[in-house]
Amino acid sequence: MIEDKRQKTKDKRQLMALTVRVISPDKTVWDSNAEEVILPSTTGQLGILTGHAPLLTALDTGVMRVRPGKEWVAIALMGGFAEVENNEVTILVNAAERGDTIKLEEARAAYNEAETRLNQVDNGGNRQEQIQATQAVKRARSRFQAAGGMVQV
Repeated sequence: MIEDKRQKTKDKRQLMALTVRVISPDKTVWDSNAEEVILPSTTGQLGILTGHAPLLTALDTGVMRVRPGKEWVAIALMGGFAEVENNEVTILVNAAERGDTIKLEEARAAYNEAETRLNQVDNGGNRQEQIQATQAVKRARSRFQAAGGMVQV
């Protein structure tokens, strides 16, 4: 009797879950159910729960957070698109990396180097170099934050 209730509760939770896929050109980074997703859209952070209205949105370089259970999982996204429909969230990105696979100290060093480079080109670089350096900082910041690093704003 108790086992039946537990199984029904588990089945109900699975029916209420989102199916989330994060796909980059070279691999599928995430393909599992989740209770909640937070995306870095180009207009700000976007939270997705079950029953969300159909949506197609552009994604900025940033950190996506997915909650399959009680814990959150961070994934660094390098721009792309997300589609939400019928409790399925499909995310197509240029590149993505799970935060738990990123070495924090290496990500911190890459972020610091990118910031230094941006400061150098801001003081005399051409416009194209400034844009490239700004994008490099965004990518490095995303990886650093996904790995658990804190960035001063």
